[in-house]
Amino acid sequence: MGPNETSPLTPLAQEALDALASAIPPGGELTYEQAYAVLAEKEDLERPAAEDIIERLYNKGHVYEVEGNLRLTDYGSE
Repeated sequence: MGPNETSPLTPLAQEALDALASAIPPGGELTYEQAYAVLAEKEDLERPAAEDIIERLYNKGHVYEVEGNLRLTDYGSE
């Protein structure tokens, strides 16, 4: 793997990213509480699992934080 490549997401992390993407308005953002609620509703994830998934997505550069809110990094833009 090269220096600019990231490892692929697990199926659960990809599903969580898809769920978050469907809940965020274009160019919008979610609070952490909203993100946890989305993952609880759409992916049946308890709070600790949702926190872990969001942290993984953050560490892999799929989401980022602005003033305490989550935004997606160019998700699905082509």
